[in-house]
Amino acid sequence: MKNSAAPKHLSAEARRLWSRLREDFVLDDEAALLLLRALCEAFDRAEKARAEVARDGATVRDRWGQIKAHPAVAIERDARGQVLAAVRALKLAPGDVA
Repeated sequence: MKNSAAPKHLSAEARRLWSRLREDFVLDDEAALLLLRALCEAFDRAEKARAEVARDGATVRDRWGQIKAHPAVAIERDARGQVLAAVRALKLAPGDVA
């Protein structure tokens, strides 16, 4: 488990995050690697949603012309919450480096 590479479906940025967290913290058991994978996948989802909001704006018009929040705003918010939950579950803190 100690040499577990980042999943190939992750973006290059998420793979760098995976590698950096593996270097900085002891994440070598199955549970930690599953949480790390969830963290990196949520990170990717949040970044994709952030890019959509940056491109389209935080609001959109529905089919009746009413302004509403861009759907990606909620996706980004939820994914960022998942990242933070995984960080907490992994108990990652600056003092916990390997």
